[in-house]
Amino acid sequence: MLLIALLSVLLLGAVVYDLVSHRLPNYYLLLGLLVGLYYQVDMVGWSGLRIGGEGFLVGFAVFIPLYILGGMAAGDVKLMAVVGSFLDAHAVLWAAAFSFLAGGLMGIGYLIYKKGLGRLVMRYYAMAVTRTHISAAADDVARHRFPYALAIATGTLLSLYWTPI
Repeated sequence: MLLIALLSVLLLGAVVYDLVSHRLPNYYLLLGLLVGLYYQVDMVGWSGLRIGGEGFLVGFAVFIPLYILGGMAAGDVKLMAVVGSFLDAHAVLWAAAFSFLAGGLMGIGYLIYKKGLGRLVMRYYAMAVTRTHISAAADDVARHRFPYALAIATGTLLSLYWTPI
């Protein structure tokens, strides 16, 4: 129960930061990492540092390719790594998977709400047919910033309540 409370507070703060400023401050993420590692040590002893560290590295490793490809901001990668410090390596994989699903559904919902889904599908169809990259227009909904901390919060909390294995 303490895990859910701590993660809920951390993720709620991250969502608010992301919605207001489109950034996740490093000091906030560092504080989250320290709390996550302290939680692990408090729960299982000094081996909790290894468990939290492995979770941190796995969370980072899962999201860093998307940052490298330009599909995600660095703060989102660091947030998932911090989430991993509260969990173990196995649980953070589930949190990341649920976060990807939540982000995809939220993104599609946003495109539908802004009436930009058809335009996006047509652009990707044209790219597939011509086998070339076509950039989104300056006024295209696909260029809007997406507060991915919301997807990470939703996916992480869902994964804590429902994990198939």
